[in-house]
Amino acid sequence: MMARVLFINTGSEGHVNPTIGVVQELISRGEEVVYFTIEAFRERIERTGATVRTIDSEQFIKAFISGGRNYVLERINGLLHTADVVIPYVLAQIEGEQFDYIVHDSMFGCGRLLAQLLNLPAINSCTTFAETEASFNRMLERSSNNMPVEIYDEYRSLTARVKEKYGVEIDSPYDVFCNPAPLTIVYTTKMLQPFGEEFDSTYKFVGPSISSRLAQENFNLPALTGKSIIYISLGTVMNQNKEFYKLCMEAFGDSIHTVVMSIGEKVQLSDLGEIPKNFIVKNYVSQTEVLKHAKLFITHGGMNSTNEGLYYGVPLIVIPLSADQPIIAQQVTRMGAGLTLQMHDLTVDQLRLAAEQVLNETSFHHAVVKVRDSYRKSGGSQRAVDEIFEFKSQHNC
Repeated sequence: MMARVLFINTGSEGHVNPTIGVVQELISRGEEVVYFTIEAFRERIERTGATVRTIDSEQFIKAFISGGRNYVLERINGLLHTADVVIPYVLAQIEGEQFDYIVHDSMFGCGRLLAQLLNLPAINSCTTFAETEASFNRMLERSSNNMPVEIYDEYRSLTARVKEKYGVEIDSPYDVFCNPAPLTIVYTTKMLQPFGEEFDSTYKFVGPSISSRLAQENFNLPALTGKSIIYISLGTVMNQNKEFYKLCMEAFGDSIHTVVMSIGEKVQLSDLGEIPKNFIVKNYVSQTEVLKHAKLFITHGGMNSTNEGLYYGVPLIVIPLSADQPIIAQQVTRMGAGLTLQMHDLTVDQLRLAAEQVLNETSFHHAVVKVRDSYRKSGGSQRAVDEIFEFKSQHNC
């Protein structure tokens, strides 16, 4: 039976992109999806057939960063500040409508609060590594050393305000940061997930949700088939590092490799000087299309990028920049699917030698094939929707 699905996901590229294949699959199976996000993602999600509703991204970001950035509890306070942006926007735009269940992001969008407010069966969409409550509490404790008491006082004040204003309880910081639900869809495998054996059967590791993303292909690439392709990208957030791009050109310029380098929208080709003849430099490329041909992927190690590289069987050099990227880099190295380098002391020789090592040592290729095969057996968006439909039947949605 067709159901109406409320999808909550403000977030960013890394939180939205893995859900697009899931939304396409839900709609192909007859579900009606109303998807809340920010305006920047409207067109991309509307192409799936979903109805898009938006919240104010500037207000959301302002609220989120107002909590502070130095301690985990400050980020949790920032998420609590976003409740006064997200919840009124959502409630106003769905007034009088009925939904059968909610799918919400694991971090952004006050998903657990909205599920309680609307009394809807809830599914958690986890685009980062999953966290058990025990592992989260250990991280929170480590982060709280020497934390000013005012930060905890603000947390208590914010949770009390949420209860008074919206009538919902917040039992712990874990509720706010991880939005736990009876079913959690995780877009990686237990092979990459740290301490994967600690998760119970309510966590479904479906692997990467790879879709066409229905994006406009506003660029042209020369034929890549048969060439030794190195692909370089720092993702969509922290990609303004001109010196890194110049270092890459010095490392691989006039080499036997064809280098495809994506530099983002904020750096211009003219900022980089003379481009070597074996380089193809674009502000944007279709990452999945390039990865189908690549022999090596030099990446910041965002979860999306890492999953996509491994899904296409491409070994990685990970240069982590922020967030969970150092842990992702550690996991990639542990599996033997690539190497980790550090941006702050990166040299031309170091990058060139690492690339030749990963390209030429067969152990990396054997490891990445093993990971690729585990990813492709995990089911992706189709498996995610299978699990959602099983959840529906259990909850009579």
